[in-house]
Amino acid sequence: MAQLTLPKNSVVQKKGKSFGAPAGAEKTVTFKVYRYDPSGGENPRLDTYEIDAAGVSMVLDGLIKIKNEVDPTLSFRRSCREGVCGSCAMNIDGANTLACTKGMDECAGGEVVVYPLPAQPVIRDLITDLSNFYRQQAFIEPYLQADATHTPKEFIQSPEDRQKLDGLYECILCACCSTSCPSYWWNGNKNGEEEYLGPAALLQSYRWLSDSRDEKSNERLDMLEDEFKLYRCHTIGNCTQVCPKGLNPAKAIAEIKKLMVNRPAKATAKG
Repeated sequence: MAQLTLPKNSVVQKKGKSFGAPAGAEKTVTFKVYRYDPSGGENPRLDTYEIDAAGVSMVLDGLIKIKNEVDPTLSFRRSCREGVCGSCAMNIDGANTLACTKGMDECAGGEVVVYPLPAQPVIRDLITDLSNFYRQQAFIEPYLQADATHTPKEFIQSPEDRQKLDGLYECILCACCSTSCPSYWWNGNKNGEEEYLGPAALLQSYRWLSDSRDEKSNERLDMLEDEFKLYRCHTIGNCTQVCPKGLNPAKAIAEIKKLMVNRPAKATAKG
């Protein structure tokens, strides 16, 4: 997997603050956490927190402990704590993942290093601005569409066709895959025609291209057919390695490329 870079505007230049372990700590673990407030005018820094990790099982629990008991100014997103919502996606020990499903026992050497998701503007500390990421999700039109001649009726799907969606619909839009992709770092935030949509949006696009009930396959492929939106994927594979749900965006992108080659057959099959 390619080495992940720091988030935009995140070169750590200032020596961070240090917080020692509480007296009588049973199990001391060190957290090194990225801190940055763009409105403050100061450079980013790494703050060091030594906490009593007795009874702390997940990295998110450790961050909550820091915020509740040590430093209430620490900012990060979290919600479900069950690996469902994707809110707590961040870069932990060099790999994008969900803090709520990353076990403390998976962090080597009794030290946890936490950064925000790479290559995204930082709003504050571990919170990144995902506006562009969500815009790209909206671009692929993630909903069933009927053609203009469709007669209103129930969309019926066989169990076999439903099974084709397995490994696609489970995406939780955490952005771990897209923000781990070097091609997305370079080409994913141009806000125009010449931009790469990234693994997450393309996985979702293939989910609807694979749905036997959708009648807009050809139009969906038209939306992706330029030099950037689809073809800036170079099959690096970071997206598949970091997906917390075990999905394979790289394979989905490859399948879309196959559909591009076989567009007449695909359009006839659904017509």
